[in-house]
Amino acid sequence: MTLFTLRSLQKDFGIKTILRNASFSLEEGDKVGLIGTNGSGKSTLLKIIAGLEPYDAGERWVNGRAKVVYLPQQPELDPQRTILEQVFADSGDVQSLIVEYETLSQAIAQHPSDLLMAQLSALSQKMEQTGAWDLESQAKAVLTKLGITDVHRPIHQLSGGYRKRIALANALLAQPDVLLMDEPTNHLDADTVDWLQNYLQRFRGALLLITHDRYFLDRVTSRILELDQGELLLYHGNYSYYLEHKATAEAALVSSQKKHASVLRRELEWLKRGPKARSTKQKARIERAHALQAQEFKQSLGKVDISTVGRRIGKKVIELHGVSKSFGDRPIIRNFSYLFGPEDRVGIIGPNGVGKSTLLNLAIKSISPDGGTVDHGSTIHIGYFDQHSEPLTDHPDTRVIDYLKSISDRIETTDGTVITASQMLERFLFPPIQQYAPIAKLSGGEKRRLFLLEVLMQSPNVLILDEPTNDLDIPTLTVLEDYLEDFNGCVLIVSHDRYFLDRTVDSILAFQLDGTLRAHTGNYSLYLEAIDTPAPPPAPKEVGAVEAAPIPKSPSRKLSYKEKREYEQLETQIPQWEAEKAQLEATLYRNPPSAYGDLKALTDRLAELTTAIDDGTQRWLDLAERA
Repeated sequence: MTLFTLRSLQKDFGIKTILRNASFSLEEGDKVGLIGTNGSGKSTLLKIIAGLEPYDAGERWVNGRAKVVYLPQQPELDPQRTILEQVFADSGDVQSLIVEYETLSQAIAQHPSDLLMAQLSALSQKMEQTGAWDLESQAKAVLTKLGITDVHRPIHQLSGGYRKRIALANALLAQPDVLLMDEPTNHLDADTVDWLQNYLQRFRGALLLITHDRYFLDRVTSRILELDQGELLLYHGNYSYYLEHKATAEAALVSSQKKHASVLRRELEWLKRGPKARSTKQKARIERAHALQAQEFKQSLGKVDISTVGRRIGKKVIELHGVSKSFGDRPIIRNFSYLFGPEDRVGIIGPNGVGKSTLLNLAIKSISPDGGTVDHGSTIHIGYFDQHSEPLTDHPDTRVIDYLKSISDRIETTDGTVITASQMLERFLFPPIQQYAPIAKLSGGEKRRLFLLEVLMQSPNVLILDEPTNDLDIPTLTVLEDYLEDFNGCVLIVSHDRYFLDRTVDSILAFQLDGTLRAHTGNYSLYLEAIDTPAPPPAPKEVGAVEAAPIPKSPSRKLSYKEKREYEQLETQIPQWEAEKAQLEATLYRNPPSAYGDLKALTDRLAELTTAIDDGTQRWLDLAERA
């Protein structure tokens, strides 16, 4: 059954065309990911489908029997409602039954009476008949998974992140036929994102969602809808399928453009030569040349280019010694020590509210620790990309170009080229017409991209990224990942985006609920493997031995001279050991020595070789990964 259909839809905001003859249909059970650059109109398209945004031309049809629920990026909730009332706001009579039951239960707990018990019994039977019990238990299960336990707390007491979770629970429990979701993973920690991913995989309704989380797209969606310069392009497969076929399509387009340019060049040369004696040019060929000149190709959006000159960085970067921080009676960080090196790529993870942003603020000295010290190297220059992009909210009427010029009107790239602020904005996908628009006209994602450009134009050698993937489009994230790979300096990243962490970090600092942090070598996937693998039992200690608590230090990304020599030697030694082992095994199998001493010597040597090969191979793999 078709749930909604768009036919030749058009939408224009004056300085930008959002939809140009766009057509699309959603069927029962479809799970579609909507992708595109920031400002391309993804959120506008969802609002049009939900009936919240007008369109200029075309046709929008929604099945009258389909229940459509829309989850925006910034949901508006009734601040006077409790969490439970908000979650059941779209549940009709069931909501009033559940709220009444909860109110009666509280009243009985405070002042028990036979009358109240009789009312509760009658209400229980009514809830049984309407299926309210199942909905209530499902609601509490969903809220618990989203980290919400006090269901009677008023909405106005909740932070923005928790309000988003309430709205998410509201949308999931409304039992929609069509679920429209705009960045549902923003502000969710990794465990909650994983739970939501599994929930939506089992969701029976149709789904159309916008997200930058590429693992999420790969595992939840079966089709990808790309909004590219006003056109809707549909790919029948998940995100991996999309990447493969998008690359093929772009290669074919480049080839077609080259062929078109070659034919046009020949035709123009023919026109310039002039007619031969007593002959005229063929009318059809002239018309073909003009048609070739008039033919247009859709221009590629290009790629964000952020290659800027970095500053020199010394060996001392940021050192934390015995740092502690509490807010009121709640300890956030306990006695934490860490040395951040000049080439470190450190991912900081943990549940929401555990203290990740607090650790960043301690590291850059924007807040002071209750105990311990924070030392900075003399050469460091910090670039801080925070969650909220607050500097941009103070300049709503400032033009984009003027705002960037106030940071720097020109910049030097790694190849020595000097480019202007306007050229840098074009590299960040801000066309000239948009550069002269006020900041208030930018979408949330475009503001984030502009703020990122501001941070990078200051040429930092220590980059602090606090949830950088929130509201950034996938093309920008991809190039940011490439930039960080070549960045000459230290990077600290707080993120819940598993794909981004896998691409950018080589060590993890994981927050524990008791305020301690644990260091792990490797990216996020290797961290998950490590915590899923049971630790070996500790070796017995000598009586009276005292184990020192070393300061964790993240591993160097480059091999030392000694390690390079070890790496080269292992490449030669391991094949030699394997050859000797094979020869020993053949001897012991075909012609074992009769003397016990000789036999024991061979078996001992075989055991030594097996151990050496296993240990040497593991060490070689560790060094090879870093090399």
